[in-house]
Parts: sequence; structure tokens; C-alpha cells
Amino acid sequence: MDTRSDLFQRIKSKTASKLSDNVDRPSKSSSPRILIVDDSPTIRFGLRRDLGQMGAIVTEASDGREGLSLVHSQDFDLIITDIEMPRMDGFTFCSKLKEHRTKNSIPVIILSSKEKEEDIELGFKVGAASYIIKSNAKNDLRARVKEILEKNSLLKGRTVLVVDDSASIRGLIEKALTKAGFNVISAENGRIALQLLNRYTPDMILSDLHMPELDGSGLCKNVHADKKLSQIPFIIMSSDGDRATMRRLLQYGASAYMVKPFNIDQLVVTAERFLSDHFGRILKERERLESERQFLIGSITSLILALEARDRYTRGHSDSVAKILVDIARQMSLDEEVIERVRIAGKLHDIGKIGIRDDILLKPGPLNKEEWEILKMHPRIGAEILAPIPSLADIIPAIASHHERIDGNGYPEGLKGGQIPLLARMVAVADTYDALTSDRPYRKGFSNDDALTIIENLKGSQLCPECVQSFLKSVESKTLE
Repeated sequence: MDTRSDLFQRIKSKTASKLSDNVDRPSKSSSPRILIVDDSPTIRFGLRRDLGQMGAIVTEASDGREGLSLVHSQDFDLIITDIEMPRMDGFTFCSKLKEHRTKNSIPVIILSSKEKEEDIELGFKVGAASYIIKSNAKNDLRARVKEILEKNSLLKGRTVLVVDDSASIRGLIEKALTKAGFNVISAENGRIALQLLNRYTPDMILSDLHMPELDGSGLCKNVHADKKLSQIPFIIMSSDGDRATMRRLLQYGASAYMVKPFNIDQLVVTAERFLSDHFGRILKERERLESERQFLIGSITSLILALEARDRYTRGHSDSVAKILVDIARQMSLDEEVIERVRIAGKLHDIGKIGIRDDILLKPGPLNKEEWEILKMHPRIGAEILAPIPSLADIIPAIASHHERIDGNGYPEGLKGGQIPLLARMVAVADTYDALTSDRPYRKGFSNDDALTIIENLKGSQLCPECVQSFLKSVESKTLE
């Protein structure tokens, strides 16, 4: 019998291709923490007001020294600093921040009245992410804050695999990427890199071309032949600047080709740009798919409401099954993303009954053999209805198999034991309990205690023992609340 971890790993891997687990970041509703460093109370007040309107939590410091003290004791997502301040100016503040081992990845916007090119150039040299002239702040600041926060949210803590046979180059790149806020793992050749890829899934790979045992070209081909790894941006680094070599590597799946020697800051900026673009596209696709999914689920839910409105005895059945399923899933300690999929499966499990004639579906008495065979088609019909919707692919097996039985006497396929998807086995328990406790034209619903006894007795024959156990524990925990 499948374990729940096996099944839900498959569910998550399918969902990841559409919703991309790699874009998990704080939700849009979480408030960014911003530090303002400026000796002018008036400027600080104005910035606090504007940033507060954007939903930020704002902390103030009157000079660079106070700002550094706050940075050491608190976490911030962004810092906005003036240049000309007593005790410690903005340039010094920014330089010292970028020397800090754990705080150097906090992005800094320099907001100053100094407009000379040498001042702007110095601002970027000391590590500022942006330089805005105070006279332009009204037009530029909000957009720049939003852009930097979104970029930082996408990039912060991303993991880069660095592959190079030169220890000194690996160390140099690792130091620069770590300073920019990345996590770094490294390998001295392609063979060791492939071993690491069995344990880790980095967000980007930076690889030298010429290495012993397995070179960058071979590593790139191996990575892009693996479906789990093929979407990872892969940047080749080499002293070979031959155009034919570059084209060959790009054909193998490389995202970019950087010719050595290069400026290390150029490498960091390139890595940031590729990852920002890569995850930005994934995030937009996730939002599009989520919007599509919500629209489709809303439409299907309307059909289910119309279906249940035809029969007062089954009204609310899908919602009840969904709630029971969520309780079972929580008892199994499944994560919230999977629980959401479970809830959707519960709401949609009987969608196939839309295709069953009223004279059969609403018949007040027992069905004859022919009518029963028609009713037994509803799991297949449900699976066919949902089949064209890619974002629901992971729950279709539950729709198709929720009337299968552990002993093999269910329908429509007569699956047995572990052949039945775990999510379908969970639905079967929730569906059975709600059916038992609901009134029907031909009988009154069972009491809660009697229904629980029946569920217990069906364990191992009709219902999955593991799912029954989780269901009973969820009932018990609710009773104790």
C-alpha cells in the first residue's frame, strides 16, 4: 500500500510544474520592514507616511551610526539613507553595512540632494541598489521601493551551485555571491556536481567549461536531460571566447556564456538578472494559473450547487466531505498546500453526477441493475469533465477512484488496496461518513456514534485502515476541544 508521503510527493511534483514550489516566498500581505536613515525629522516623517501607505513597517534613525546599531539588532527588508548626516554619513554607513557578514544583502536606496555624477558613482560603489535625487523622490521612490522589494523577495536566500576546478575562483565567486545574499554550494568538477544534484536542487548553476572528469559541456547536457533540473538557469564560464563554442553550449541548454576573465560584480549582476527574470516569469505564470484555477473551480462549484439543488437530501454533501477531508489531512500532518488540493478534491468528488439522468439520480427507491450500472459511471464522467483542466490533474485520480474498495469490490475499475490512490481512499472515508449521517428518502441518517462504529467495521474491507484511523483521530481531537 502506498504511503501518504509517496502519494503526496507525486501530487506536489505534478503541481510544481504549474505552480512552481521554487517561488515560495512571503505572501504579498506580509509587511516589509524598512529602515529610514536621515537627520531631517521632516524628511523622515514624509517617508514614514508614504511608506506606511504602501503597507511597510517603518523604523527611523537620525544618522548612520544609529542606523548601524538598529541593523545589528533588527531585521530589515530595505534601507533608505541620506548621505550628509552627523556622526556617520550615508556612504560610510552603506560601506560598513556591506562589510557585515549577515546583513550585507539588505538592499539600500540612497536618497540624497547630491546630484553630481561622482556622488552617484560613489553611491553605487559602496553598494547601493539605487540612487534617487530627493527632488525626484515624489515620482521615483515608490516605484523603486516596490521593484527592489519584489526583486529581493524573489532572490533572497536562493541557492547557486558553483562548479570550477580552481579552488581560488570558486572561493572568489562564493564570497561575492554570499555577500549578495545567495546561498552557495560548490563542486570541483561536473561529476561531483551531479552527485550534489542528487541531494540538492539549486536555483542556478554557474559552471566552468574545461574541467577534469566531466566538463561544463557534459554537465550542461546531463542537467538539461533531467526533467527535474532542466529549468534551472545554467551559466557557462570560460576563457574560450570562440563563437562556435558559445553557440554549441547555448544549444545544449546554457542560459548564458561569460568569457573569463570577467569582473566579479558583472557575474553577480548577471546572476541576479537571470534569477530575477526566471522567477519573475514563474511567479506571473503561477498567478495566471491560480486565476484560471479559481475561475474554473468557481464555475464547477456552481454546477455542483445546481446538482445538489436537484436533491434536497444531498444538498451540502460536497462541502461536508471537503471539511471532513481537511480534518483527515491535518491529522496526517500534511502541509497546507496539499490540504488545499484535498479540499478541492472533496468539493469536486461527485461532479460526474451531473451526467446522470434525474430519473436515476433522484429515484426515491432502490435502483434496478441497469440503473445501478449507469450510476456507477459517475466517477469516470467526473474524471472526463476535469481532464481538460491541467491545474486539476493531480486530483483527477481521486475523482475517478473514490468508490473503489480496499478488498477490490468497488467501482469503476475494481482496484484493490494500494492500487487505489491515497487521496481517493481519503475521499471514500469522508464520503461514507457523510452519507451515513445524512437522511435519505429510504432511511433516516445514522447517529454519529453508530456511523463511527460502521466506519470502524468497514476498515480493511471497504475502507483504507490508515485513512479510517486518521479520520477517527480527527473526530476524537474535535470532541476533546
